Amino acid sequence: MSEAEGKLGVLIVGLNGAVSTTFLAGVFSVRKGLASPVGSITQMGTIRIGKRSENNFPLIKDFVPLADLNDLVFGGWDIRNENCYESALSAGVLRTEHANQVKDELQQLRPMKGVFEQHYVKRLKGEWVKEGAGKYEKMMMLREDIKNFKKKNNLKRLVMIWCASTEIYIPVNGGHNSLEKFEEAIRSNHPDISPSMLYAYAAILEGVPFINGAPNLSCDLPALINFAKEKNVPIAGKDFKTGQTLVKTVIAPMLKAKMLGLRGWFSNNILGNRDGEVLDDPESFKTKEESKLSVLDSILQPELYPQLYSDYYHKVRINYYPPRGDDKEGWDNIDIFGWMNYPMQIKIDFLCKDSILAAPLVLDLILFIDLAQRIGMSGIQDWLSFFFKSPIHEENQVPEHDLFIQQMKMKNTLRKIMKVEPVSHIDYDPELITDTQNI
Repeated sequence: MSEAEGKLGVLIVGLNGAVSTTFLAGVFSVRKGLASPVGSITQMGTIRIGKRSENNFPLIKDFVPLADLNDLVFGGWDIRNENCYESALSAGVLRTEHANQVKDELQQLRPMKGVFEQHYVKRLKGEWVKEGAGKYEKMMMLREDIKNFKKKNNLKRLVMIWCASTEIYIPVNGGHNSLEKFEEAIRSNHPDISPSMLYAYAAILEGVPFINGAPNLSCDLPALINFAKEKNVPIAGKDFKTGQTLVKTVIAPMLKAKMLGLRGWFSNNILGNRDGEVLDDPESFKTKEESKLSVLDSILQPELYPQLYSDYYHKVRINYYPPRGDDKEGWDNIDIFGWMNYPMQIKIDFLCKDSILAAPLVLDLILFIDLAQRIGMSGIQDWLSFFFKSPIHEENQVPEHDLFIQQMKMKNTLRKIMKVEPVSHIDYDPELITDTQNI
């Protein structure tokens, strides 16, 4: 087992965003003993080893060799030229007194110029962006940034994570299917090559694991999936699972487990942060909508249960409402039916803080994908689907969306890494089963 020796570099795309600055402030606060890492699986979660009766439940961070929080070195890119303390105050997620507790650390972080084209995020304007002849030259600038950051900080290992805004919807097409065609599309400045794809490609070229926290197409192109395997680089995504979809991946399995039918599921969201502003654009919303709509069918399996789930209505809306800021509200109206087709309803109102929920996911994904890199895991890390709305997957594979199956898969992968028996929850004594003839 490869131990987490030395410093781990963390390169964040969207360094000045609400999620990033909340994540950074939290890590710095935990380092100083000012906060607890609530919401972080790697820091607070336990894992069962052996039978329940053995009562062996170590912390995950004590079970697998994860990087220590004190060994994380941060950097990244953004399209705004301000330090992370200024950005944290502007985002309005953290109270000023909490930001001030780690003011010195946040002020030291200032982004490198980002790769940005307004065509892909129409509601934002780039003020701190790389100038180059085309997409290929800008991608090479990203590679140079990665190398310089690694050298400057004397790092052996790096991870890159996309915490930037949602780009417009781009379907997979011919230019995405092979590395040769993908590189040709970059050199010809084809519009189907977005900035997030350039970041992902630069990361893989430099042997850096890449995580996509947004729903847009990036490292999940066929060309880049295959290239990541070839370069022995782990990749993961996409779209951090935080609010409303997190709830869906809990409630939908309950409906199926109890064989309750579904007539309709109407989901509405209001939020006023930069993410909400970006999603107010129909093309960016299309990307998010595709991510959020895919969950129910995968869990409910209407092809297996046509009487219950073949004809339900599913609608998702996201509304930009500036007064709410980062405090997102997601409410769901769920029309179900039970015995003798009698109708019932479930109503959920989730008042959450988007970045507060996303920040611990960022930490867990960074630490887990670094672990994957150190032990030689490459390509899609589907065991990390627990953290994503729309988990990327192999072409012939059906993604798993049920939160608790995802959790079991994640923990059993950790057990496998540590050469421990997976848990099946079948704890019985075979000698107590006497009627084996009828089994």
